[in-house]
Amino acid sequence: MDEYTLIENHGLIGDLQTAALVTTDATIDWFCCPRFDSPSVFGALLDRRKGGHFTVKPAAETYTTKQLYHPDTAVLVTRFMTEAGTGEVVDFMPVTGTTATPRHRLVRMLRCVRGSLTFEGEIAPRFDYGRKPHELHLTEHGALFTSEDMDIAVHAVREPEDERLLNILSGDKDLRFTLPLRAGEQRGLIMESSPAGPPQEVRVSEFEELFAETVRFWRSWLGQSTYSGRWREAVERSAVTLKLMTYAPTGALVAAPTTALPEQLGGERNWDYRFTWIRDASFSVYALLGLGFKEEATAFIGWLHDRVKAEAGGDDGTGPLNIMYRVDGSSDMVEETLEHWEGYCGSAPVRIGNGAATQLQLDIYGEALDSIYFAHQHGIHLDTRGWTALHTLLDWLVDHWDQPGEGLWETRGGRKDFTYGRVMSWVAFDRALRIAYDDGRPAAHGRWAAERDKLYDQVLSRGWDPHKQAFVQHYGNDVLDSSLLRMPTVGFITPDDPMWTSTLAAMDRELVSDSLVYRYNPEASPDGLRGSEGTFSLCTFMYVDALARAGRTDQARLVLEKMLTYANHLGLYSEEIALTGRQLGNFPQAFTHLALIDAAITLDAKLKEARSGGT
Repeated sequence: MDEYTLIENHGLIGDLQTAALVTTDATIDWFCCPRFDSPSVFGALLDRRKGGHFTVKPAAETYTTKQLYHPDTAVLVTRFMTEAGTGEVVDFMPVTGTTATPRHRLVRMLRCVRGSLTFEGEIAPRFDYGRKPHELHLTEHGALFTSEDMDIAVHAVREPEDERLLNILSGDKDLRFTLPLRAGEQRGLIMESSPAGPPQEVRVSEFEELFAETVRFWRSWLGQSTYSGRWREAVERSAVTLKLMTYAPTGALVAAPTTALPEQLGGERNWDYRFTWIRDASFSVYALLGLGFKEEATAFIGWLHDRVKAEAGGDDGTGPLNIMYRVDGSSDMVEETLEHWEGYCGSAPVRIGNGAATQLQLDIYGEALDSIYFAHQHGIHLDTRGWTALHTLLDWLVDHWDQPGEGLWETRGGRKDFTYGRVMSWVAFDRALRIAYDDGRPAAHGRWAAERDKLYDQVLSRGWDPHKQAFVQHYGNDVLDSSLLRMPTVGFITPDDPMWTSTLAAMDRELVSDSLVYRYNPEASPDGLRGSEGTFSLCTFMYVDALARAGRTDQARLVLEKMLTYANHLGLYSEEIALTGRQLGNFPQAFTHLALIDAAITLDAKLKEARSGGT
C-alpha cells in the first residue's frame, strides 16, 4: 500500500461548486463533477488501479518536489527540481459563480523556470466511480472523453507556431502527453466538463488572464478579513479552505470534499462527508462573522432558514430537521458501498451516501438556533415565515427533547441520553427566547422557558457524575466526552464554575494525550463499530478554546502552537491525527478549520485582555 499518497500530502483547489485534490507530486487523484457530492471522475485516492487520475511529472528519473499556494489565493503551485532544470505545475479552477452549472474548468499550466525539462503526463478518467465506460477522441486541438452522462474536453494551451511542442499520444481510453520546455516557457492543458463545443486551442495569454482573474478573486475575497491576531497565516488559510468547500449556489458548506478516507487504516470507519451537516455549517456562522465575512454568513443563514421553512424531516420521530442535506438542500443520501474499489490503503468499505442522515441528533436544534441568534446579533434577521417555521420547530422540540438519540458523533451502537444533546436543546430554547424578546416576536414564552429550565436541572442532576466529579457522555455512565468542552462556550455554565473546572481537569487526565484530544474512549462506551481512531482535531481546537475561557491562557497557547505543527505543508487538516502524526479521515475537514478559527479568535481576545490587565 506504499503506492497510496499520504492523506496529508495533498492540496485543495476548487471553483466553489466542486473541488479537486492534488498530491505533492502534482497528481489529481480526487475530483467529483459537477458538484462536491457528484460521482468521481478521478478517484485514485480510493483505488489506485481503478479510480482514475490526472498525472503530471518530469520525465527525469529523479526529482524533488515542493508545494505552496500562490500567496493569499487558492492557486496551487507544485515545483519539480531536477538535475537539468526546475519546473512548476500551476493548478487552479476559475470560479464559476452562484448559478449551478455542469461546466467546470480545471487548469494545469506547466512552466519551466530554470534550465530545461520535459513534462510527461496521463489523463485517465474513470466516470461514475469507475462504473461507466468512456471513449477517447483525439482532435487537432486536444481530446474529448465521452461517457454516458458527461463529456470532458481537454484543450491544449499553446501558441500557433509550436504546434508540435505538446505531443499528445493516443491510447485506448486514456490520454498521454509529453511537453519539453526551456526556461521562461509555459504551456499546459485545460480540462473542461460539459464543454460547449469541441476542444479549442488556448493561447498562453488567455491562460495568463484566467490566472490573473483567479488570483484577483481570491485576494479580493480574503481582503475582507478583519482578523489581525497572532495566527493570521493559519486563520486565513483556514478561511480560504472553508470558502473552497462552500457551494456558492446555495451557501451550503460541505463537511469535507472527500468520502471514505479512513479514521483507522484498514478499519471500517469510512464515511461520506460530501454533504452539509446542520451542525458543521452552523459553526461556520461564528467563524465567518468572527472574521468579517458577512456575505458568506448571510448566505448560509439563508440556506438554514430554507431548511427550517421546509420542515424536511419525516413523521418517523426524527424531527423537522434532518441532520444533513445535499448541497442543493435535498435529502436523498442512501448509503451504499462501492464493492469494486479497495479503499484508501485497502481500507474498505468505500461508502457513498450516508446512513446517519436519518439519525435522531437533538443537538442540531441548539446549534441551528445558536447560529441564528449569533447572526441576529450581527444584523442578519429571520423573516416572518422563518420565525413562524422556527416556532413550529420549537414546539416539536418541547415534546421530543427528553428521549434518547444517536448523538453528536453519530454512533451506531443504539440511542442514548447524551448530555451534549440535552445541553444544546437548552441552547435552542434559550436562544429562541432571546430572539423573541429582542424583536417582540410572538412566542410560547412560558412554555419554552419552562422546558429550558427542566433541561438545565436535568443536566445538573443526571449528566453529572459525583464520583468522577465531571459531566459525562450520557446518563447512566461515567465516560467523558469532549463534545462537552462547548458547555461554557454556549453559556450553559461559566468557565470558572467548580463543576466545570473539575470536568476540565478530568478531561485533562483521560482524553488529552500530549495536547491532542480524543472524542471519547470507544472501549469504555461502545459505539457499534470495530476498531479505534486517532485524536480528533476539532476537539483539540475546542480544548484550546475551553482552556482560554478558563483562564489557562499559557497552556492554551502551547496546545495551539503544538497543534499547528500537525497541519500539512499547506496548513490543511483532515479529521484526525494518528499516534504517528499522520492525518486520518476525510480531508480537509471543515469542522477542524472552523474550530481553529474560533480557538484563535478566543485566545487572541484572552491574551489581549490579560495584557491590558483584564479591563
